[in-house]
Amino acid sequence: MNGQPFGHGFRRGRGRCRVERFCEPGFRYRCFAPVCRNGGPPAGMVSLRPDEVEVLRLVDLQGLTQEEAALALGVSRKTVWRDLHEARRKVADALVHGRIIEIAGCEDIMRDTCGIPATELDEDE
Repeated sequence: MNGQPFGHGFRRGRGRCRVERFCEPGFRYRCFAPVCRNGGPPAGMVSLRPDEVEVLRLVDLQGLTQEEAALALGVSRKTVWRDLHEARRKVADALVHGRIIEIAGCEDIMRDTCGIPATELDEDE
């Protein structure tokens, strides 16, 4: 990721800069971990960007079409499709393989109040 934050005009790698999304205000970032671990640590971590969570919320929870979600976020329908596809892939990977789901920019991790021990968070990095 080149050590640069995503969104807000920063590049996340090759290609164009990400367009800033208009996400729902008051979204509380969280981490989710499997409760049943079969005696072992989690199998790694999957990181979702806040805009991926927002597109999941709009399309899968609120039932908006991709076109309606694109209007709400201020991006193209193709961008919504790409973010939705990537977010669903990451969630499926976490569910099938027992990985922790971390929302990028999680306030609890930054304040060290996350319920997931720091040793588990550092394993994947």
